[in-house]
Amino acid sequence: MRTLSDIAEEYDFLEGDERYRLLIELGRELDEMPKALKTDATLVRGCSASVWVYPTGDAERLHFLADSNAAITKGIVALVIAAVQDKPASEVAAMDIHEALQPFDLKNQLSSNRTQGVPNMIALVKEHAARIADV
Repeated sequence: MRTLSDIAEEYDFLEGDERYRLLIELGRELDEMPKALKTDATLVRGCSASVWVYPTGDAERLHFLADSNAAITKGIVALVIAAVQDKPASEVAAMDIHEALQPFDLKNQLSSNRTQGVPNMIALVKEHAARIADV
C-alpha cells in the first residue's frame, strides 16, 4: 500500500474526476478482505455505504483489512487505512488521523453522505490501537 504522503502528493496534482479515479484505484489496492470477515461485528456504523474493518497484526505493527460495497467509499477507507497501516499501535493511538487526512479536503471534495462515516471509522481504528497498546 502507498504511503499517505505519496497519495497526497499525487492527489494534489489532480482535479475533479481525476481525484475520484484515484480514490477508486486506492480502494482496489486494499488487501482482499475475506467474505467471512464481513459481519455485523466488523461493520462500521454511520456510513452511507457498507464498510467493514477488521484489525490484524499486533501492538508493534497494526494491520487492517477493510472493504466497502461502494467504490468511492472504499477509496476513502483506503485513505484512512493508509494513514495507520503497519504502524505501532501506540503511534496510531496518539495520532491525529483527521489532521493526517486534511490534505485531501474530503468535506469539500465529496458529498456529506460519502464522508459521514469517516469519524466512526477513525474512532474504531484508534480505539483498537489504544486497547492493544495499553494506552
